[in-house]
Amino acid sequence: MSLLDELPGAETDTAGADIPQSAKPVSRTRLVFSRLRGMPRFWVGVVGLGAIALWAIFGLVPNAWNYTDLDIYNMGSSPSSLHWFGTSDIGEDIYAQTIVGLRKSLIIGLLVGPLAAIIAGIVGAVAGYLGGWWDRVLVWFIDLLLVLPSLFLFILLSPIFKSLSWVALIFLLAGFGWMIMARVIRAQTRSLRERDFIKAARFMGVDTWTIIRRHILPNVSSLLIIDATLGVGGAILSETTLSFFGFGIQAPDVSLGTLLAAGQSAAATRPWLFIFPAAILVFTVLSASLIGDALRDAVDPTSGANRD
Repeated sequence: MSLLDELPGAETDTAGADIPQSAKPVSRTRLVFSRLRGMPRFWVGVVGLGAIALWAIFGLVPNAWNYTDLDIYNMGSSPSSLHWFGTSDIGEDIYAQTIVGLRKSLIIGLLVGPLAAIIAGIVGAVAGYLGGWWDRVLVWFIDLLLVLPSLFLFILLSPIFKSLSWVALIFLLAGFGWMIMARVIRAQTRSLRERDFIKAARFMGVDTWTIIRRHILPNVSSLLIIDATLGVGGAILSETTLSFFGFGIQAPDVSLGTLLAAGQSAAATRPWLFIFPAAILVFTVLSASLIGDALRDAVDPTSGANRD
């Protein structure tokens, strides 16, 4: 008996190689999280977005002003101990309005991103797995939406949505934000349907929708999670752009886009009307983008190797 045979926790195979008993295969989820732990930009994004979310929830607690209040004695005043971000031309508290606008923009972004990813996953998986005329029709529909100028359609539909709640804007943004990822999911599904575990499920009589739900979608879930995370920042920017030009959130509702639109004309003379909402927008979108970028590199290390 050799010395290696006496070591605890070790076995020797027929070729003489040592195989530790404690060695276990690492799951994909644990591997992704282990990669994320070593990415500083992921933690910067998580801390930043978490701080923004907490500020949006609790930021009004220490403030004495509501976003609809008017201080007629301090109209157009600069930041002070009374009004931390200053006031508008009619005495509105910019700090309170920024928090309320941030809440609205965050809600829209956090709902549009996952909703668009869900649509992309379902449409892409159905087209890729079923093939045939299902694939041709769905791909034609995806290509049609991709070539349509979405901003022009938003402008045309804005009179309809002005009479509706801002919740309608969530479905409008999600309806035009899923096509590219749907094509990616379709390509992945066409590859997955030829795998042995999919063929085995099909030969065992498992119906199509169960295969898509239990086997296809879980195997492309990492792509959908990345798309949903990156979609949060994109949706916030889209909502801000539409509201800035008057086609998104409408008064008396407030969003970061409406605040930027109201303050851009006075950016040179009263910069606090523009700078504070703009800085919050940049910080929020950057934090969400850092998280999505880190997730993408953790799932596929070749997409951005050694960037940290």
